[in-house]
Amino acid sequence: MQKTDFCYNGEKPQRRLHMLQINNTPHYAGVTVAGDYQDLDELYEALHLIVGEEGELPAYDSVRIRVLGVCYDIRHAMMGGRGATAVPNGFDKERARYMPIIGPDTNIYLTFEVMWPELLFVSFSLNDFIELYEKRSNTHPWDPTIIAVRKFQGAVARCLQETLSESKYGHLKKYIRPYMNYTYGLYHNYATQYVDHLNIKFLKMKPERRLANISIMAKRLGELDHLYINARAGIMDAARDLNVPESEIRFNEEYPEDFEW
Repeated sequence: MQKTDFCYNGEKPQRRLHMLQINNTPHYAGVTVAGDYQDLDELYEALHLIVGEEGELPAYDSVRIRVLGVCYDIRHAMMGGRGATAVPNGFDKERARYMPIIGPDTNIYLTFEVMWPELLFVSFSLNDFIELYEKRSNTHPWDPTIIAVRKFQGAVARCLQETLSESKYGHLKKYIRPYMNYTYGLYHNYATQYVDHLNIKFLKMKPERRLANISIMAKRLGELDHLYINARAGIMDAARDLNVPESEIRFNEEYPEDFEW
């Protein structure tokens, strides 16, 4: 949907939020996802349907949990437990003078935050889930559930484009398969401990370094590079040595107890 600029109560033009919107947090630790109740409810239901039931896709169990983590935040946002903001809806005083309608000039959007690496991983991995959903449901790309998920991915892509320089975004599109010539199966049996590792590494950066590293996080999570392969091998070795499932292995590092979004 095309963006619109307009004057609100005589102030300088502002960009109105259109449907689901994703924007950087002040210190670039992640993003704020914003939408009205219907937007978030649609996304919540679509994500649950896309990832399937527990145990339905064993090779994607750990990836499914990451998507459901976003669903958890969506649910709490819908319950008023995260945040909210008043968004100009275009019905300003000047426009109201010519319309026989009385109504508010803002809408309430519910909000929640997601760390940048987590958001990128969830968005990219949804391509696998969409492919699997199409096969098991015998549906098509225009299925309403798929469209709702694609809208979320589109909002992520739009935020990346608005955040990165033109050259960085252009380079990003060349090697991030989830948005260009995607190959299904990238996140099959993915070691999601690596996502935690990148989350922690990212949060420990200063804000300016976070901004500079968003595209690097996208590259790390958009392809199975040597860093991921080495991390995966280490997880497998540790699980074998300790005789425990790979899902029980964690990197020897902790999330910061306090950080600025």
